[in-house]
Amino acid sequence: MSAFLYALLFPLIVTFILPVLRPRSSTFLSALSFLIPATTALYGLLTAHRGEELLINVSAPIGDFYLLYDPISHAFGFTISLVSAMVALYSLPYMRHRFEEMDVGESEFRKYWFLYNLYAVSMLWLVYSGNLILLYIFLEISLLASFMLIYLYGYGNRQWVGILYFVWTHIAGVLALTGFLIIALSNQTLALNEIRVIGFLPWLLIFLGMIVKLPGLGPHIWLPWAHAEAPTPVSALLSPLTVGLAGYILLRIYLIDSSFIAQFRDIIVGYAIISSIYAGLSVFRQRDYKRLLAYSTVSQMGYVLIALCLGTYGLMGLVIQYMSHAFGKAILFMTAGAIITAFHGLRSLDKMKGMHEFVPTISNAALIGFMTLSGIITIGMFAEFLILTGLTQIYGLNLEIVSLVVLVFVISGLYSFYTMREIYYGTPMGYEKPKLSRLLDLPLYAIAFFSVAFIFPPLAPALLDGIKLVLGGVAP
Repeated sequence: MSAFLYALLFPLIVTFILPVLRPRSSTFLSALSFLIPATTALYGLLTAHRGEELLINVSAPIGDFYLLYDPISHAFGFTISLVSAMVALYSLPYMRHRFEEMDVGESEFRKYWFLYNLYAVSMLWLVYSGNLILLYIFLEISLLASFMLIYLYGYGNRQWVGILYFVWTHIAGVLALTGFLIIALSNQTLALNEIRVIGFLPWLLIFLGMIVKLPGLGPHIWLPWAHAEAPTPVSALLSPLTVGLAGYILLRIYLIDSSFIAQFRDIIVGYAIISSIYAGLSVFRQRDYKRLLAYSTVSQMGYVLIALCLGTYGLMGLVIQYMSHAFGKAILFMTAGAIITAFHGLRSLDKMKGMHEFVPTISNAALIGFMTLSGIITIGMFAEFLILTGLTQIYGLNLEIVSLVVLVFVISGLYSFYTMREIYYGTPMGYEKPKLSRLLDLPLYAIAFFSVAFIFPPLAPALLDGIKLVLGGVAP
């Protein structure tokens, strides 16, 4: 077995050990279990490592189960592992506060840590899966684990919200699975390295499933409920990591057969622009911090759909947009959770003026998070640059299209700094300065460090060159 496989197995094994440990020990072991694959994925990025590792020989029409290593997998894998490790540390003080609110003992951590690690591990294995059925299995495990976390530990009518989330995400899963099965029948395999063609119907089913999962405008109705009412550590994985995996699945399908995207490019780009603008403007209407961030996610996922349609540079932008959104939104959801913990459930923007005076470390982290979403001196600026480059390659200097995409970017910047002003600046309200656990702010800065570090050597050239090497000048 390779070092990469050992690194992926470690957090999976740890998942079954965590329930027998004390909460503090579980916290640090969970974080460590994800830092190890984060390290190997970062090494894979820096060395442009590519390869395949057979797990099980399976006959047609399923095909071999194997792990797929390349800079795209490593970029997604590093992002998932880093964010999962930092959110694990953050979970200890946050979930203690949540369990006190629910009037349950710390023994509840046993269930929480098992479900948390299972959720994060399933996303990590998904992006290294080289077979569509194996990928689907881990997709379903991630959905079941996140559903249970919302159902057990969410806010408000958490059972109803959990079921809403479960139904919509399984609609996405069933559509994708149906597409996968049609691919299996036509290719006699679901191994990514052996699939030769993807017809119109399976492409359409997978695409519609991923539109529900992203989600795009229309199917987005489940997301503000789920992201807002989930316990914040789950929100910090669900919004940054899980929804963006739809982009990863679409990217892998595109690299096999891009005909569907080529045929419907203009419709998809138009839909994505409308989705991003609508959701971005909706942010300004939200007075609940977590719902505001949920609508921001819908807007940011429009970037992913736009990028998918723009050839090599667009696909590079898709990968980097996933990383940018994951870093920025994980930070921001954790700032919302820190305020909830420090100020007894405070979520309303109407009661948050001048919060910088009370929680300056959280305020400064939020600024970096919003800068990442806006593409200001962070990895996010690479995503926006690559999307614009791909846009001009496909559409030329079409001022209407370019102007609309630039408007999408501008709206992200506007709602980011609008939110900073509404929450953190202005005349402070009459709160007492809280005593904040360092585990509620230090993990945010670890993520922020990499959000900035990826615009400098050696990370920036390794990331960009590695992704471009995999894409190899794919057809637009």
